[in-house]
Amino acid sequence: MDISYHEYFKRQTTLSEIGKEGQELLQKAKVLVVGCGGLGSPIAIYLATSGIGELHLVDFDAVSVSNLHRQVFYKVEDIKKPKAEMLSKAVKERAPFTKVSFSNSAVDKNLILNLISGFDIVVDGTDSLPIKYLINDACVLLKKPLVYGSLYKFDGYVATFNIQNNEGDFSCNLRDAFPKIATDIPNCEEVGTLNPIVGIIALLQVNEVIKLITNTGSLLINQLLIYNTLENSQFKIKIRKSDFINIEEIFKNSDYLETFCETQDASLLITASEFRNIQSEKKLEVISILNHMDAPIPFPVQQKIPYKTFNVEVFKPDYNKKYVVICKKGITSYDVTLKLKEKYPALAIFSLVDGIDNY
Repeated sequence: MDISYHEYFKRQTTLSEIGKEGQELLQKAKVLVVGCGGLGSPIAIYLATSGIGELHLVDFDAVSVSNLHRQVFYKVEDIKKPKAEMLSKAVKERAPFTKVSFSNSAVDKNLILNLISGFDIVVDGTDSLPIKYLINDACVLLKKPLVYGSLYKFDGYVATFNIQNNEGDFSCNLRDAFPKIATDIPNCEEVGTLNPIVGIIALLQVNEVIKLITNTGSLLINQLLIYNTLENSQFKIKIRKSDFINIEEIFKNSDYLETFCETQDASLLITASEFRNIQSEKKLEVISILNHMDAPIPFPVQQKIPYKTFNVEVFKPDYNKKYVVICKKGITSYDVTLKLKEKYPALAIFSLVDGIDNY
């Protein structure tokens, strides 16, 4: 079916702020979307249908059942298939004037500079804090604009980082807002998320990209927008440029791996190999605090208590037992383990290092 370029973008080019010239700028733009999940999937679709000329999608993950409630461009038949590939297919079905490509691979320090070098703008759709910092640092080093988005429960965060002004100086980046990677913040797998906030933040990121390319409106530069779905409220936090952060040095010395275990008390941890060695013990009791009660677990568990409802005060310890608390990545399980140990010092209780993701 032949589709008219003029008819496809007619509603958008009718806007005097966009017009034919703005649409041509969008068509010439090359955008990289890192992460094809809750944020990345609507970002990719809306960028493509807005007229972005070239789009590259990156994600190592496959579509799962738990993705479908908020990653609405995937279908039931896409389960277990690569996200980047399936999203690329969805883009092609909807956006005939966008050249889309994909990589079914993880992003790491060895690949990141080469990955982003050929694009005009990078959009962060990831849910890993170390990877967010890796993307940010690489964009600073290569002087690439970064449109940032992040989620936590009912809140969403949006900013546009690393924009060069007329004097040649660059605006704030992620490290100006948060200099170090937080080590105690669970991701959406651990604490859950509501699907409207995912779409809202993704579309705010798309809005930033379109404004940036077409030189329209005011960008979220040197500020962080925070949106809350429960109150339908939003506010902006001003960010100041730091003169004490050497990103080139940070990039050289960082591995950008998950770092939360570095701050955990080793006496409260049990490794995967240690855990395997005690699984036959009769006094062992494994407690899952995954919020999804039907989530697959690669070994037997005796209790399932969602993290969001876990109450230390009502927990009834058996001092004759040895407890192992498990979660997806070892973050919330450590939080629960620490609280129970503080409440019941004599209790034999441990958190599974790195969770079931690395079991």
